[in-house]
Amino acid sequence: MNDVALSEIHKSWHGSLRSYVIGFVVSILLTLVAYFVVALHLLADWRLLTFIFGLGIAQAVFQLLFFLHLGKETRPRWSLVVFGFMLLLLVILVLGSLWIMYNLDGRVMPAMQ
Repeated sequence: MNDVALSEIHKSWHGSLRSYVIGFVVSILLTLVAYFVVALHLLADWRLLTFIFGLGIAQAVFQLLFFLHLGKETRPRWSLVVFGFMLLLLVILVLGSLWIMYNLDGRVMPAMQ
């Protein structure tokens, strides 16, 4: 390959400085919102968990779009397949860990009175 073809490949896989700055600022803002909601006790119980989970999902989406450029390449199908497989493994890992911890809590911990 010549230098022109390499520079075109490099341009197609990397975003602009503007997209990186937008992604960084939004990620910092979402992190700060989550911190202050917890630190100032603005929400409690299941509402807090739901809100933090929602902010985490929003931050993951912004990072996938602005840093990893998911869906912006010319053939996004393989990236989406890999991402879907990674997401499936992550769900299996988290749910399996929670299931194991729940069972161990019931079997190992004595009943508190």
